[in-house]
Amino acid sequence: MSLRPNRVGEQMKKELGEIISRKIKDPRIGFVTVTDVNVTGDLQQATVYISVLGDQEQRENTLQGLAKAKGFIRSEIGQRIRLRKTPEITFEFDESIDYGNRIDTLLNQISKENHSED
Repeated sequence: MSLRPNRVGEQMKKELGEIISRKIKDPRIGFVTVTDVNVTGDLQQATVYISVLGDQEQRENTLQGLAKAKGFIRSEIGQRIRLRKTPEITFEFDESIDYGNRIDTLLNQISKENHSED
């Protein structure tokens, strides 16, 4: 695998964090963290993984707000990163944080059960 898609993804991750936090004024978009960006080898598509602070409704509203602002975000990325063609952007939730928290909770429960047996 080439290093260029990884470099472009890291640069996009940095720029997206700034664009989402400072430039977008949509009230639906809450506290968003860009956790990862996967760019295809031909640099045509980018999947942006985000985590959102809040409940399920706030997460869905944030995703809708980001989808609505996708054109603006893409044009900002195009101005900030020099590429022949700016990648198409899709937003997805990063489930790894929730998954990690669930595993941590289960391990703590097991640990408490073992201590209570002793």
